Amino acid sequence: MLRRCLALLLALAWGPLAWAAPGCAATLADLRVLMGEARFPLLWEETSMDDGLPLRVALLEKDGALLLEFIKTGQGLWAHSTGELCRSGTELEIRFRADQIETGPAANWVLRLALSQGGKFTLTRLASDRMRIATTGWSGLFSAKAR
Repeated sequence: MLRRCLALLLALAWGPLAWAAPGCAATLADLRVLMGEARFPLLWEETSMDDGLPLRVALLEKDGALLLEFIKTGQGLWAHSTGELCRSGTELEIRFRADQIETGPAANWVLRLALSQGGKFTLTRLASDRMRIATTGWSGLFSAKAR
């Protein structure tokens, strides 16, 4: 009984972000456990762009939550979104509501429209240092980069 009360008090004190759903990661530490990699790359650079200006994607933690941030080289913020990264088969998904994503000046109007109602980013590992990231109407190939 005492153990249950203590567990309940800890859960209430840590709040909802402290506990990720099974198969999901709400923090960088959770992500590394989910991926089974202590050194899972947190910075990725696009290799499939056709304009010579690669997107850089960073997985960050802000206020106890994961943040996926896209920066377009030379143009600034493309988009960033908070949320949990969850396994979906062999892929990872970060689902977001309209209020969890922000598009920046580097995002074109098609992307802004596609993401304005919420959606998901799908991350597919192709190799230890290669990944495909996709969302509605867009996908890119990325290589891991050191910070």
